[in-house]
Amino acid sequence: MKQLIPPTLLAQAKKILIVTHMAIGDFTYMQMCFRALKRAHPHLEIHLWVDERRRSANPEDWPHLKNYSLYDWLAASPYIDKTYDQNYSPALHAQSIAEARREDYPIVASLTHMACHRYARLTREICPRGFILGLAKQKYRFFELSKKLSILKFNATIPLYESQERDVPHVSDIYAQWFSKAFGLDIPKPDRYPVIHIPDQWTAYARDQISTWGLGSKIVFINTYSKGPERCWPLERAFELIREMRSHPQWRDAGFVINVVPEDLPAAREIYNNAALPDTHLFSAVDNFFQLPAILALCSLIVTVETAVMHLANAVHVPVIALMRQNNPEWVPIDRENSAVILVKEMDAWVTKIELPEVMEKVLSWPLC
Repeated sequence: MKQLIPPTLLAQAKKILIVTHMAIGDFTYMQMCFRALKRAHPHLEIHLWVDERRRSANPEDWPHLKNYSLYDWLAASPYIDKTYDQNYSPALHAQSIAEARREDYPIVASLTHMACHRYARLTREICPRGFILGLAKQKYRFFELSKKLSILKFNATIPLYESQERDVPHVSDIYAQWFSKAFGLDIPKPDRYPVIHIPDQWTAYARDQISTWGLGSKIVFINTYSKGPERCWPLERAFELIREMRSHPQWRDAGFVINVVPEDLPAAREIYNNAALPDTHLFSAVDNFFQLPAILALCSLIVTVETAVMHLANAVHVPVIALMRQNNPEWVPIDRENSAVILVKEMDAWVTKIELPEVMEKVLSWPLC
């Protein structure tokens, strides 16, 4: 396959900027592509622009956006040499653009699958003279002329996949295809499997936390939170699930950890106090991203909605039961042997339509449990 970025340009470049609107789930798989790029071109510095689509002019929104836990993982990555993570306000976004323009990148690649035309304009603003590449829809309608004209700013484009296509590949395969087309990389399937290196201090933290909680070796981690309400499960159902699991001998002595996003901790504590379940604890990674995978790695089973926890479970090799919608089949867990998926029955149904008996059926019938 002919690579879109000219090989001589890639060989001569000292640095490259990759623009994304990345979430933790994206980086779980895309980091393996960055690793392949770094190994193929060790001379090349990889700079990453993380665009914040929730960018806000309201100062009250900034603390939450500024402390996005993904940035902890990016800072620890051996494959990323620089990260632009100050894009959560219009003023900082403008400063980041100015900073990136001063770098005078010879190559900028936009791997953003939403609003591709906007990122065509952004990458050309950052890189007025260099080679820019990006994703683009395969077809633009007649009333989308302005979008099509923006896409023409790219020197080369990669066709965007469609989530509703039949037999859509796994997201890890999609990312590998992007890097193959852009950089000419061959990333074998085993090299696409996510890996996470947890620093020793956070492994020690997790062990100390489990010990402080007084939990034994059988621990179940439950996560009901996702960014979109359509992918969340009611927190109350997590407590119902615990009661139901405890009614069966194999889970009677298990400990339970319930994940809570930091901003919902006060409300979750009220529900938790009313539930009064023994050996059950709320958890939130409030200090550092690595708190989450460190705790996950010590668990026996993870039950989660469709979010980063689902993919991190595969990365730390802990069995997972995932509650998912039908809309994005490319995001199913990559490890099929250690994962079970419960799908809503209708295409546009929310995860709340998954009832407790469906989850218990999977818990009790799945061999790994």
